[in-house]
Amino acid sequence: MKKYCVKINGMICTGCEQHIDVALTNIGAKNIETSFQRGESVLELPDDVNAENVRQAIKQANYQPEEIEKISLQDLKKFELDNKDYYDLLIIGSGGAAFSAAIKSIGYGAKVGMIEREIVGGTCVNIGCIPSKTLLRAGEINHLAKTNQFTGLQTSNGEVDLASLVNQKDELVSELRNQKYIDLIDEYGIDLIEGEARFVDENTVGVNGEKLSAKRFLIATGASPSIPKISGLEKVDYLTSTTLLELKKVPKRLTVIGTGYIGLELGQLFHNLGSEVTLIQRSDRLLKEYDSEISESVESTIIQKGINLIKEATYERVEQVGEAKKVYITVDGKKKVVESEHLLVATGRKPNTDSLNLSAAGVEVGKRNEVLINEYASTNNGKIYAAGDVTLGPQFVYVAAYEGGIVADNAIGGLNKKLNLSVIPAVTFINPSIATVGLTEEQANEKGYEVKTSVLSLDAVPRALVNHETIGAFKIVADAKTLKVLGVHIVSENAGDVIYTASLVVKHGLTVDDLKDSLAPYLTMAEGLRLAALTFDKDVSKLSCCAG
Repeated sequence: MKKYCVKINGMICTGCEQHIDVALTNIGAKNIETSFQRGESVLELPDDVNAENVRQAIKQANYQPEEIEKISLQDLKKFELDNKDYYDLLIIGSGGAAFSAAIKSIGYGAKVGMIEREIVGGTCVNIGCIPSKTLLRAGEINHLAKTNQFTGLQTSNGEVDLASLVNQKDELVSELRNQKYIDLIDEYGIDLIEGEARFVDENTVGVNGEKLSAKRFLIATGASPSIPKISGLEKVDYLTSTTLLELKKVPKRLTVIGTGYIGLELGQLFHNLGSEVTLIQRSDRLLKEYDSEISESVESTIIQKGINLIKEATYERVEQVGEAKKVYITVDGKKKVVESEHLLVATGRKPNTDSLNLSAAGVEVGKRNEVLINEYASTNNGKIYAAGDVTLGPQFVYVAAYEGGIVADNAIGGLNKKLNLSVIPAVTFINPSIATVGLTEEQANEKGYEVKTSVLSLDAVPRALVNHETIGAFKIVADAKTLKVLGVHIVSENAGDVIYTASLVVKHGLTVDDLKDSLAPYLTMAEGLRLAALTFDKDVSKLSCCAG
């Protein structure tokens, strides 16, 4: 075998690289490494194939070959040395977006490197979805043991051993981190580089004093808790969504600044474990991004379950006296102090971009330093892509994984696929849970639809009646002219399981009549979706069971 380097004009993307690779493979070339960025292809030829065959193959693929040089043994060693750290895709981060992109890229035959400065696996498995949801389930069981809706059942709960729960949580996190992330590194042949990445230029990042180059980059560094500017807060030992889940003892009182999904979930978690919880928000309405019927249902259940909710608060200052944290606020013109053992700050997330030196690569960021991407998941620099929470798009691991797959298709596969985030289901894992997909009524009106809606109270859903848990609602937003379902919003137990069905309804343009004509299993919460559809023109309280 002889090794050659051929300079090629006319390549503009990874798709061009693939065309060249196919053409050269057809004449018997081996170990082909084509780079449109360098404008060359390095390959090995059998002794019975000469360089002129290479020239003709490239011409037939509609590209322009220039000089063809045979690589000597000395040149080959230099070439391998220069390119030992050259990747098809170099990923910064190791969460859902990163692994999705890596696995699909390797399926395309790419050489993939992954840089991680902390713990492999990203937010979801380590400090987000997995640890919080397993503890939420523990909290629900503890709450049900203390308070249940059924006469004749004598249940009770004792003091919660939080340290034991946290140890069990940590064991689960470690197991899933290994199964779903770490073990896959060797399985797929991903090069893991431990350290912090910093762009040197658009083709190179520095890690641990070394320089790594790549044809394409993916920024998938995620996000971290955003801390608001409240006087005195920087001097207080406050908790974030990460450190709260490391507590080993249930606090007697917990104050939560922020009532988004993180504040609601973690607030209810510690309420269920036995803490007296106070939620504080600036807004006059809980979950104001939802339609009023949904936010009012959530507010009702939060208050009924015994969680303190303070709205329309103006933060004056925060201070710590001994172990006590004091939040000074003004509500309705009156001064108020909320005191507790622990203070959770849950006021959103910020992108992890500060240390990346993105300006060196010419990558544009937004007002909150999020990486700006186009519909192909590319930054303004066509060699660099971004996916997941670092873009401050929808903050869900399944969205991050989807975006990572699109990056692989475009950066490595050359497919020019567009992101489609028009139908994204979202779930807040309180009890009853909140699930939503598609447009709210307000959003539909803003888009110019003539809207027709139905709202079904949970006390009309048989599953809720037998559970003795009837606070909640189903709401369907539809186009008044076609009755096409534009959005579905639910507050109920198991709402997250129901919303997947609603997602398919919205994604595939089904109508209210399609829902009416479907069969829904009796005594499931999913039946509420069909009953909400029937509510458009019937009073379901006057129907027999399962009747339509």
